[in-house]
Amino acid sequence: MLDNILTKQNATTQKKLTLHAVLSVGLIALAVVLPQIVHIALGQPGGVQLLPMYLPVLIGGCLLGWKWALAVGMLSPVVSFAITSLTGSAMPALPRLPFMMAELAVFALVSGLFSKKIYENGLWAFPAVILAQLAGRAVFLGLVAIFQSIAPFSPRMIWGQIVAGWLGLLIQAIAVPLLIIALRAVLVKNDD
Repeated sequence: MLDNILTKQNATTQKKLTLHAVLSVGLIALAVVLPQIVHIALGQPGGVQLLPMYLPVLIGGCLLGWKWALAVGMLSPVVSFAITSLTGSAMPALPRLPFMMAELAVFALVSGLFSKKIYENGLWAFPAVILAQLAGRAVFLGLVAIFQSIAPFSPRMIWGQIVAGWLGLLIQAIAVPLLIIALRAVLVKNDD
């Protein structure tokens, strides 16, 4: 969406790169901070239920497009792990890290593939987010099934966590598209 807006404004390549980079870093920072806030307020069950790291990644996909969002999706759990490891309480835990990187990469890729459609009509944000959620969770579960002999968790355990996170997915399936639609309305209005 943002690419289309900047192209229509005849923005320079430097301006496009700068804005994409700043937004990507901001979304990664949000993906690190939000889980910390949720865990402080609601404990670990709150994180499993609300899935706060997914929110900035989905926003990034819809707003930035798949290339930049893919970086946000893959780097968010890595940066979170690196920073929280310093406190002795790594989030996500090391065994979960590669699975979350893959899952969030899929979230970013799928939602990002809709970015141009979202620019044309903000309602496309709804299928973008829902399909990203379904694909991302399926990839996580599939990878666990494939690597269960070396992973410290089973498909059954992950399925239980997927079920526990339905509320977070539902909130995000509504909140992210509404936020994107509102941002689109402001940005496209200013673009005309």
